Amino acid sequence: MINKRLLGLISDSKKYIGLNVLFNFMALISNIAIMVILAYIISEVFNNNGISFYLWIALVAFIALKYLFNVISSKMSYLSSREVKMTLRELIFKKLLKIGPSYNEKIMTSEIVQLASEGVDQLEVYFASYVPQLFYALLAPIILSLVLSFISLPVALVLFACIPLIPISIALVQTWAKRLLGKYWQRYSSLGDSFLENLEGLVTLKIYNADEYRQKLMNEEAEEFRRVTMKVLIMQLNSITIMDIVAYGGAALGIIIGLNGFINGSIDLFGILLIIFLGADYFIPMRQLGSFFHVATNGMAASEKIFKLLDLEIEDNEGLKDVAFDNDVIIKDLSFAYEDKKVLTDIDLVIKNKAITALVGESGSGKSTIASLLSLFNVYEEGSIRIGGIELKDIDFNEAMKHIAVLNHNSYIFKGSIRDNLLMACKDVDDEKMWEVLNKVKLGDFLKTMNGLDTLVEEGGSNLSGGQRQRLALARMLLKKSDLYIFDEATSNIDVESEAIIMEQIKKLKDEAGVLLIAHRLASVIDASDIYVMDNGRICESGSFDELMTLKGNFYKMYETQKELEGSIV
Repeated sequence: MINKRLLGLISDSKKYIGLNVLFNFMALISNIAIMVILAYIISEVFNNNGISFYLWIALVAFIALKYLFNVISSKMSYLSSREVKMTLRELIFKKLLKIGPSYNEKIMTSEIVQLASEGVDQLEVYFASYVPQLFYALLAPIILSLVLSFISLPVALVLFACIPLIPISIALVQTWAKRLLGKYWQRYSSLGDSFLENLEGLVTLKIYNADEYRQKLMNEEAEEFRRVTMKVLIMQLNSITIMDIVAYGGAALGIIIGLNGFINGSIDLFGILLIIFLGADYFIPMRQLGSFFHVATNGMAASEKIFKLLDLEIEDNEGLKDVAFDNDVIIKDLSFAYEDKKVLTDIDLVIKNKAITALVGESGSGKSTIASLLSLFNVYEEGSIRIGGIELKDIDFNEAMKHIAVLNHNSYIFKGSIRDNLLMACKDVDDEKMWEVLNKVKLGDFLKTMNGLDTLVEEGGSNLSGGQRQRLALARMLLKKSDLYIFDEATSNIDVESEAIIMEQIKKLKDEAGVLLIAHRLASVIDASDIYVMDNGRICESGSFDELMTLKGNFYKMYETQKELEGSIV
């Protein structure tokens, strides 16, 4: 069971696999020497003959050599598996980077996590254990048969004839195992996806008292996974039992023939002892191969899914580079749909450079979809988004991300320090610049009472308040120095003080770049040069605040409603 594509993909592991087989072979030679010396010593003692001191030294030396070769072989296994992990995970992540943020349209996040973790770990066993053992298991019986042929040719022939029965049993199991393990990975991925979804939506499930229902569904999936896991274990145990019968039965048959020769006088004591010693070891390499086969088969099932990810078709277009972004962003006739559901229709919109352009509307009207298209998180097919006369989707993603910064309502804060989170925006930034942006968002004084830039942040910024997390995300955004800033509901669900701080910085940004402000609270967009009002995926109104209030259309009605609810809007 050799996958040529897999071996070709991990070419750096080949030298370690070769060295692994070599040192296993040297350990085998040392073990044969140990058995020969032991058989000779026992036969000499039985015959009341003296044992040379040098023979004991030779025995100790070969035992030490066998230990050394086994240690080196294990080291080669480690190096081989390390190369596999590094190479495969790098290929997976590079593929995801090529696909871009819209990768989850093609593959589930949970499946990626499973493939990059357990899937790669399963292939570690394939390279570190199975492949070297395969070559070693083919070589060892030949060497042992040659040694035993000098003692008894019939014994050597019988043992050698039993060896093919093990790979035959492996081959018979392989088709069943491949199909079964394919189903195992399918159930495993589905269960992981359900678990991740339920975990992310746990608060919502509790609010609607739907957690018991979702638990029931997940229990059913878990039961299906348990059943297929039990089938995998049954398959493995049955095939191991068959291999044990062949291995131990073959060894017993060889020893019986040897004992018969000993009784008949054709084999002396030294010879029968050597047959017993080596006969016990004769099937071990092939037996171990059978054990590794099951884990390797699981790894092969995982590799098929990894290759499916690596073979995902993406447009072979690296995109334009060195594009000037200091121009207006012109959106014309833009339409977009998620599968069969159309969410944007014939959008015409201009985001002026060095000005604030606002986008407002009811929830679900398509505002965030426009933000995702501008930041290339989704790819549009109908209409155009042009910057300086160049189509946005024709620009290299990494190049575009140098000039576009996005802050939404759930911008992620990573576990580590304040410094670590800020360095993500600019690797070469110094402490002085970090403190400058932290002071802008009014976090400087707070952090000085803590551990400064080395203040530790928990996963997701859980040890900070919602407003502090959002202001830290804004500080990181300010360090990036972009040409287009997109704020997608950046001030929702935070305290009034943090909202005021963020809005103050947004107003300052208009003097140096284009700003798209997507807001639900209409008081936030009063100072925008242009306001676009969305309704059911279309632009229904546009103009300045005063113009829209004079028009007394959708914007006016939403504004007055909010004013009534909030009591007053300044």
